Amino acid sequence: VPMVAPGNVQVHVINSTLAKVHWDPVPLKTVRGHLQGYKVYYWKVQSLSRRNRRHVEKKILTFRGNKTFGMLPGLEPYSSYKLNVRVVNGKGEGPASPDKVFKTPEGVPSSPSFLKITNPTLDSLTLEWGSPTHPNGVLTSYILKFQPINTTHELGPLVEIRIPANESSLILKNLNYSTRYKFYFNAQTSVGSGSQITEEAVTIMDE
Repeated sequence: VPMVAPGNVQVHVINSTLAKVHWDPVPLKTVRGHLQGYKVYYWKVQSLSRRNRRHVEKKILTFRGNKTFGMLPGLEPYSSYKLNVRVVNGKGEGPASPDKVFKTPEGVPSSPSFLKITNPTLDSLTLEWGSPTHPNGVLTSYILKFQPINTTHELGPLVEIRIPANESSLILKNLNYSTRYKFYFNAQTSVGSGSQITEEAVTIMDE
């Protein structure tokens, strides 16, 4: 098997899900056989928004021939990763380079996990929601937009409310009685807005 590990391993993080790794080629005489390529082992150490450590699954990408760089796609935003590089010949892999740590930046969050509308009165509705399963960063706020839908299914004016990220419910007041409303709800990180969840509810007709 090859005798030495690739040196000078560098990681360039391109965005929240993509990184590029560079390495110096090993001297050909240390390959001790036919150079087949290089393997990059990489794994997520932890999410930076949640401190839970689960079973670490190592991923391996093989770059054929005498390449000295490769792309690592499909990374998770706002996470800490480690990687190392090994050279491969027809017999097997050489030793691993020292582990290199890199971090991916924040991304936009997934949609809130649920939106539930309860307690209709003549002029109010109560909204409850769950935080996104994948925050992909630090949540800065929630954005609620809503508008009335009249009997001919035309949409009325859109109202937008920004809600602090630590809230999980809201009572909407001063609504029209016996009116159907459509709600659009999403979470935000400093990078931008995540995908929205929609729901409809009706205020009651009379007490």
